[in-house]
Amino acid sequence: MALFIREDDIARVLRMPDVVAAVEDAFRQAGLGTAVNRPRQRASSGGTILHVMSAAIPALGVMGLKAYSSARDGTRFLAMLYSTETGELLAVMEADRLGQMRTGAASAVATKYLARPDAGTVGIIGTGWQARSQLAAVACVRPVALVKCYSRDERRRAAFAEEMIQELGAEVVAAERAEEAVEAEIIITATTSSEPVLSGAWLRPGMHVNAIGSNWRQKRELDTEAVTRARRIVVDDLEQAKLEAGDLIQPVEEGVLDWERVVELGPVVAGTEPGRRSADEITLFESQGIALEDVAAMKLAYDRARELGVGEPFRRSASLKGITG
Repeated sequence: MALFIREDDIARVLRMPDVVAAVEDAFRQAGLGTAVNRPRQRASSGGTILHVMSAAIPALGVMGLKAYSSARDGTRFLAMLYSTETGELLAVMEADRLGQMRTGAASAVATKYLARPDAGTVGIIGTGWQARSQLAAVACVRPVALVKCYSRDERRRAAFAEEMIQELGAEVVAAERAEEAVEAEIIITATTSSEPVLSGAWLRPGMHVNAIGSNWRQKRELDTEAVTRARRIVVDDLEQAKLEAGDLIQPVEEGVLDWERVVELGPVVAGTEPGRRSADEITLFESQGIALEDVAAMKLAYDRARELGVGEPFRRSASLKGITG
C-alpha cells in the first residue's frame, strides 16, 4: 500500500546534504540521457492557477509528478511517486518543504560545478522561504564563511541574519543596499520581483550567480547586462527555460543573447559539457525548478520514510480532506 507523507514527515526524513547528493545524481542521469523531464504546464482560471510537472528516473525505478495550486490565499503542493517497473503508486506527499529543499539542492549542484573552488563568501538578495534553503544547500558544497543578505524590509533582513548565523555557524550580516550584499563570490537572487534586482554593473570577474526567483517569462531578477556579462549560462532544463526564464527570454528577444549559448546542468554534471572554464569568468545558473529535482527528492523521502516507519497508509478510497491545508 502506498504511503502518505505529510509536511512534518518530510522535515523529519530529509537532510540537505542527502538531497544535494540525490539531485546531483538525477542531473547526472539527465546528462547521460537516462532520465526524462517534462516542463511545467499551467492552467489558469480567474485568479487561481494549477501547475503540473513530471519526470522519470528509470535508474532509480521511479517516476512522478507534482501538482500545485496558487491562489490569493496561498499555494498548496501535492506530489505522487510511482514505480517505473509496475506503475504502482508508491507515495503521495505534501511537497512544500520538499520543493524548498530541492530548489536549494539544485543551486548547490550548480555552485559545485560553476563557482570557484575557493569561493567562501555569499551575497543573497531576498530573505524569504526559499532563501534559507539556498544558503543551507550552498554551504554543503563550499566553505561558506561570510554571508551578506539584503531585502527591502530592514527588520526581516536583520531577523534572517540572526537565524542563519545559528543554522550555518558562519558570519551573516544584513546589508543596507542590494549592491552592498553582492560584494561576494557567490551571488543568489531569491525574490518574487518582476523587475531586476541584480545589476550587471555590480558583477566582478570570477563571480557565480544562482538566479532562482524568475520562472515566468514576464518576470526577471537580472538586468540584461548581468546576463550578457556571464560567459557561462547554465539552466536546469532548456525546454522549460525557453518557456519560463524571463531573465533569459527578454535578452533573447532583444537580440543580445542566443539560446545556443545556454547549456543544461545535466551534461555539466555528467562531464559531457564543461562547467567553469577559467577563474575569471562570470558564471550564471538560471533555476526554474524542475520535476526531475522533485522526483529525486521524493524517492529519497520515500526510502527514508520506509526505513524510519514514517508516514501512514494511503487508502485511495479515503477522503483527502485536510491534505495540504
